[in-house]
Amino acid sequence: MANRISLNGTSYHGFGAIKEIVNEIHSRGFKKIFVASDPDLVKFGVTAKVTSLLDEAKIPYDVYSDIKPNPTIQNVQHGVVAFKESGADAIVAIGGGSSMDTSKAIGIIIANPEFEDVRSLEGVAPTKNPCVPIIAVPTTAGTAAEVTINYVITDVEKERKFVCVDPHDMPIVAIVDPDMMSSMPKGLTAATGMDALTHAIEGYTTKAAWEMTDMFHIEAIRLISESLRDAVANKPEGREKMALAQYIAGMGFSNVGLGIDHSMAHTLSAHYDTPHGVACAMLLPISMEFNRDYTGTKYREIAKAMGVEGVGNMTQEEYRDAAIDAVKKLSKDVGIPEKNERIREEDLDRLATDALNDACYPGNPREATKEQVIEMFRKLM
Repeated sequence: MANRISLNGTSYHGFGAIKEIVNEIHSRGFKKIFVASDPDLVKFGVTAKVTSLLDEAKIPYDVYSDIKPNPTIQNVQHGVVAFKESGADAIVAIGGGSSMDTSKAIGIIIANPEFEDVRSLEGVAPTKNPCVPIIAVPTTAGTAAEVTINYVITDVEKERKFVCVDPHDMPIVAIVDPDMMSSMPKGLTAATGMDALTHAIEGYTTKAAWEMTDMFHIEAIRLISESLRDAVANKPEGREKMALAQYIAGMGFSNVGLGIDHSMAHTLSAHYDTPHGVACAMLLPISMEFNRDYTGTKYREIAKAMGVEGVGNMTQEEYRDAAIDAVKKLSKDVGIPEKNERIREEDLDRLATDALNDACYPGNPREATKEQVIEMFRKLM
């Protein structure tokens, strides 16, 4: 079986990378830009770091900010209408996963109008055309949506999130500038950073993992373990390394999938509006414990990458414990809560059912029963 790798055609990295956006717009001949950004980024002037460059270059644009932290079907529908009214020919997505996921869905529907029912995009939709060209500018170091073929939309009516996987949605340009991430508060930095760690660990242990993606994931684990604490403290070097680490993790997991942590995290976010990164982080030690006997020697490499000493002299049980303990310590050090007090006993059956039906679950290295998933959720109560 062939292993496929899909990546951006172009990406820019490092402080000041945002200045390349005007050159990319001009060189590609775009006439008007549809700027998609969440309302808080607009309010606090983060979006303006990009729009000021467009103003200076006299590039016309409209701003669309009807985007929630867990973007909804309605956000996408409104965005499709707004894009058509704008007359734009390209999208600049500024923000975290919410802005980029919304932009991907809008861009796919504009280019493939037969999928105007947003729910029809769930899973691997057979779209025929690449989406409207997207230039992605992340403002968080976690989702890596700027380099993935995935996006996630919330179905408020059915209280569920659904994952869409489509190579046609990948941004043509990613601009990963740590300065765009410097305004992230500590809590968001921690949550998105732990989301990136979850991407790396799940991508490393998923069924479809192979040598090239393993290379990406181990390096991402190393960089995150080394730099997340400094990023939370808003140190420039920590910000820069986390910006790179989350992108590298995205290069991997986008091409091999994830696992049960993400399928359960999507369910928590859909039912309780739990921030995605927080949900992933709380579940990571639990899911790692569940998968530990189905991962070969990979926890040994995870422990090494996370800076655990003496791994070479450990037994299999010891290095597996060490890897899980290192994740717990990093999570605690950056202030991630251990429990979700909103989970109710009467919700557990529905939560487990939704998790097992999530598109991320099939990649998990170990099969799970509904009862086992319920027990994992129960550990968060």
